[in-house]
Amino acid sequence: MGVLRGLKLSFGTWINKLFSRKRKARIGLYGPPNAGKTTLANRIVKDWCGGGIVGSVSAIPHETRRAVRQEGVLINSNGSSIELDIVDTPGMATKIDFKEFMAFGMDETEAKKRAKEATEGVIEAIKWLDNLDGVLLIMDATEDPYTQVNVTVIGNMEARKLPLLIVANKIDLPKSSPSRIKAAFPQHSMVSISALEGSNLEELYEAIAANFG
Repeated sequence: MGVLRGLKLSFGTWINKLFSRKRKARIGLYGPPNAGKTTLANRIVKDWCGGGIVGSVSAIPHETRRAVRQEGVLINSNGSSIELDIVDTPGMATKIDFKEFMAFGMDETEAKKRAKEATEGVIEAIKWLDNLDGVLLIMDATEDPYTQVNVTVIGNMEARKLPLLIVANKIDLPKSSPSRIKAAFPQHSMVSISALEGSNLEELYEAIAANFG
């Protein structure tokens, strides 16, 4: 009962309990391929570190194939602050088929190499869960949220008792429906954003930095 209650804590309460003692945390950005993890990581670094990028963005799945860490991201919001180490992780997947890369024009040799690297990236992302204080789980709000990947990722995090906030991304697109994500995973808090356009990121920053100052 205590574990279930803990999983249902609001994100603001989680920030209070988890970070108030140290005001510094290592946060992982997780989610399916092309959900916008790297776009969000780049946006956070741009907003709070004066520029630079964490990684490149591509329409090809699994563009990020190794975890990338950005240290010392100091977020200030409403007089409160928190210093983050952000880890942008490879896209999570339950199956990676080299043929999906061939659909983007790669030959078979290159596609198989990319699939191998992507598989290794998923394994690395899972290992990083042992070294994180919390997770931002990025989902594409235009897609059906109740997928095997999302259910597996959330189940893994809950089993580890690792606090998470769901980030419903791509609300700038006409077919986006954050409410579907909330309905699929009501036990977790959610913030709706457009990482590409920077919409509603202040809400995300305020949630992270709440009650610190």
